Amino acid sequence: MIMMDRREMLRGCGVVLCGIALVACDDDGPAEQAGEKIDDTIEKAGDAVEDATD
Repeated sequence: MIMMDRREMLRGCGVVLCGIALVACDDDGPAEQAGEKIDDTIEKAGDAVEDATD
């Protein structure tokens, strides 16, 4: 039987929790999708202004 001390166990749990957090953040929620649409709209407006001033 392998004995683990408390630090090793906490370190292992931390790695697992970070992995779970990264996987959970993979899906875009409604707020993320709305933010991306706003960013796209602002970028298109900036491009239109730039084209108009050329």
